Amino acid sequence: MSELFVVAHIHAHPDAAERVHKALKELVAPTRAEAGCIRYDLHTHNDDPAHFLFYETWSSREHWLAHMETPHVEAYRQAIEGAVASFSLDELTRVDGEAG
Repeated sequence: MSELFVVAHIHAHPDAAERVHKALKELVAPTRAEAGCIRYDLHTHNDDPAHFLFYETWSSREHWLAHMETPHVEAYRQAIEGAVASFSLDELTRVDGEAG
């Protein structure tokens, strides 16, 4: 199996940015402890405090799919209900053949 790279963009409603940020930060520690999680980094856009980005690396797509069904992801979904203006997710595969 090849590694899966995921980039997720979360755009909060401006008045809910703090709430979404808090909920996103609560995902980091339990996700990093999951089987198959290689990298799980949360970023905030420098010019838009309501725009968040996760850069993730998983040992397989199956591990990422299992992550999406965890209790902490479900708790996140409930915590941000109505607070997210848009969400996009890209699944990527490395094509250069080199790690690092």
